[in-house]
Amino acid sequence: MTARLKVPPTKSTLLDLKKQLINLEVGYELLERKREILTRLVYERLKAYRKLRTLARETIAQAYFWVAIAQMHMGSKQLKQIALGMKSAIKVNILPKSNMGIEYPSIAAKALPIQPIGLLKSDASVDEARIHLIKMTTLFAELGEAEISLLRILEEQIKTQKRVNALKYNVIPKYKNTIKFIQDSLEEENRNTLFQLKTLNDSRDKKRK
Repeated sequence: MTARLKVPPTKSTLLDLKKQLINLEVGYELLERKREILTRLVYERLKAYRKLRTLARETIAQAYFWVAIAQMHMGSKQLKQIALGMKSAIKVNILPKSNMGIEYPSIAAKALPIQPIGLLKSDASVDEARIHLIKMTTLFAELGEAEISLLRILEEQIKTQKRVNALKYNVIPKYKNTIKFIQDSLEEENRNTLFQLKTLNDSRDKKRK
């Protein structure tokens, strides 16, 4: 059986439902446009995220390669002593960001000038390791923002898709079916009324004769 709303089949109800249906169809078109934009955004962000992830893997490999070289040249104990005396080499700012009403953190990591190690005996591989680790960390910040924004845009796209489907396959058809049912009921009622009037007129005419 075709689904419809449980409302009285009256003219006032019919007018109200027609107005509501217009609003629903406008809302559906807006949501459909939003869904298309979000879907395009998802594919764009996904493409950028995959590139960043590939670059991050390469950067990690380079950073750990130089860490391994520094460890071989200087030993773990001396590297730990150097690390304890170092200041932060990265400045991180996290600010709220919004795109189409979707909020996610904007993460910006800026590399600071590399401070000299000091009087401790060191090797050139230590500076190379520091440079690559800083590069790796700043890239991780960019990758983190890309991943979070992608996930939140994807979540919103899924929600919007569900709303679009609900309107298209459930709500709007239900309103249309109800409107058709009321129109048919009112037409049938009009036909019955006209038939009764005609019967009454015929009866009066016979009596007059």
